[in-house]
Amino acid sequence: MEPRLATARATAPIPPFQDDHTVTDTASSAPILPPVAQQREHSFTRHGVRVSDPWAWLRDPSYPRVEDEDVLAYLRAENAYFDAQMGQHAKLVDDLFAEMRARMKEDDSTVPQRDGDFEYWSEFEEGAQYRKFYRRPVAHPDSRELLLDGPALAEGLDYFDLGAFSVSENGRYLAYSTDTTGGEFYTGFVKDLQTGELLPDRIADVNTGFVWAADDTMLVYGRANENWRVDRVLVHRLGHTGDDREIYVEEQLGFTVSPGLSAQRDWIVLSTGDNETSEVRLVPAADPFASPVLVRERRAGVEYEVDIRDGTLFILANDDHVNFRLATASLATPGEWTTLIAGSDDFYLTDFELFADFYVTEGRLAGLDQVQLRSYADPAQMRAIDFPEEAYCAGLGNNPEYAVDRLRLSYESPVTPDTVYDYHVGEGRLETLKVREIPSGFDPSQYRVERISVRARDGAMVPVSILSRADRNPGGPLHLYAYGAYGYAVPPGFSTSRLSLVDRGFAYAIAHIRGGDDLGRDWYLQGKLAARTNTFNDFVDVSRALVERGYTATGRISASGGSAGGELMGAVVNQAPDLFGAVVAHVPFVDVLNTMLDADLPLTPGEWSEWGNPEQSAEAFRHILGYSPYEQVTRQDYPPMLVTAGLNDPRVTYWEPAKWVARLRAHKTDDNILLLKTNMGAGHAGKSGRFEGLRETAEEVAFILWQMGVAE
Repeated sequence: MEPRLATARATAPIPPFQDDHTVTDTASSAPILPPVAQQREHSFTRHGVRVSDPWAWLRDPSYPRVEDEDVLAYLRAENAYFDAQMGQHAKLVDDLFAEMRARMKEDDSTVPQRDGDFEYWSEFEEGAQYRKFYRRPVAHPDSRELLLDGPALAEGLDYFDLGAFSVSENGRYLAYSTDTTGGEFYTGFVKDLQTGELLPDRIADVNTGFVWAADDTMLVYGRANENWRVDRVLVHRLGHTGDDREIYVEEQLGFTVSPGLSAQRDWIVLSTGDNETSEVRLVPAADPFASPVLVRERRAGVEYEVDIRDGTLFILANDDHVNFRLATASLATPGEWTTLIAGSDDFYLTDFELFADFYVTEGRLAGLDQVQLRSYADPAQMRAIDFPEEAYCAGLGNNPEYAVDRLRLSYESPVTPDTVYDYHVGEGRLETLKVREIPSGFDPSQYRVERISVRARDGAMVPVSILSRADRNPGGPLHLYAYGAYGYAVPPGFSTSRLSLVDRGFAYAIAHIRGGDDLGRDWYLQGKLAARTNTFNDFVDVSRALVERGYTATGRISASGGSAGGELMGAVVNQAPDLFGAVVAHVPFVDVLNTMLDADLPLTPGEWSEWGNPEQSAEAFRHILGYSPYEQVTRQDYPPMLVTAGLNDPRVTYWEPAKWVARLRAHKTDDNILLLKTNMGAGHAGKSGRFEGLRETAEEVAFILWQMGVAE
């Protein structure tokens, strides 16, 4: 990135925003006007095209440190404007927060799960922001041992996140990692569970889980480099600091690597890849310094993952079918794969898990989750677990043990709170262990769930899941959510915060648009690279269809999305702003062109396979330029918008939403509200702590209700 121009700095500093747009106190009767970021001439030329970027100065050249006073002053001014505007609706935010909190069981706990000689679980105490982690001996279920105290670790911190959490095989040690900035550089610690003391070990820049190896004397983990890319796997010897030894270094720019453990815990699985290509190596857990066994050399566009049972490799791969197959191979000849379950046009095979007496495959059929038990002896023998609802999400839960006679499952739907089951394999019976409790009450019979299909402009049929009150009037307000990237299928699950909209007459719809893999791997491929605009068109076409079918009306749709879903928000308000009455874009990836041109940014090289490389390809450059929300802002009316950012966010850097808001302020022709809130001490996920996060959700819902004219 070229340094920002220092025009007029010879006489005085350039203010980061115009002085005639200052924020006034909410108690004052004076108008509250937004700050307007000054434009400073900056441009660049690629592939014969000149691109103007007058808000490039909002990227602090010292990033990841943000020290530029002009930048900080502008972000603080936007925050002050946000506070002034939302402060007028503080009671609504407080009421919504109280309403959402009343649906939360504060003294909640997970269902204990056995792993070896212990059962493990976590608990929230009433009023606590973070969890405590416990275990108890299977032989003495009345006793309990506190392993880790989240509230104590987070005390006095503005931000806290627990990353890795791994107990040694012998049960004596706990390895864990924490992040206290939101920047996602974690520090690892080891606790002696016999004494309760921390070992002197400090493991810097961890960004994966921990794998115990060599009889619990070593930890295997992935380390992030200065660009936040995990490009190497190291071994840490217990009781030592500073002499960790590399066992794998990934040389290909854009690839990241992560260690895992096989089902029988005898092999360390080193998986490396980007968004479309992968490669796997195996290392004995007893000797992590042994020469790795390469399963099969990477081949562009081929993804695979591996587990191993008694010397036989099981490989999930898309090498001969877009929806993946399951194959096997001998450890002696790991690259020679024999199909066990062939790829299918109808069934999308997404995962598998090995157990002593059977294995489980997971996938989607017609967009709905499937869990299937299969026999090692007879590949044709398959038992599917039935789930009755029209829209739901289901899958394996935490099943750490290899020899089991029951499986932990999770299930939920838009009207079924999160449910934990044990599936008794021999009986084929589901046992309900826990259903999420809603203290303030929830009656599913008062709600209706629909799953419809909408024809997009190119003929593709896009599924839509819709939740509403059974007594809702047609044509009322509707909230539409989507993500549409990286092959992530938005699950039609349960959310108590949605009820704050639905109970006020909104329908809540999820558009399962291309870019996700809701309908199979090809559904994802139809929304990436040169096909990226299908994602945006699908969202707009779903919006229009919901109007045409009487679910809502033009201008009565609120919409939201985050990260790549925030990019979606930016694209659709450029394309069809009249459809929306309010839009919320969380940490939106809207400066796509500039980010994809900058190989020094944390994620860029690994993202070229998702978005294209505009530095090398003129075609990719012009395609991205043609839809990038920041560059495509134009002189037109835009709907009311709330935009968020995180100063420490390594995924979507803070200046992307800041630049976008600045350009919107300069070009939009309406008087609709536009708010930017930057979390100055957090990252991609916003504030940490369950109540802080819930308050931000209350702010979002309050903004939507305010702008959609729903009575407070």
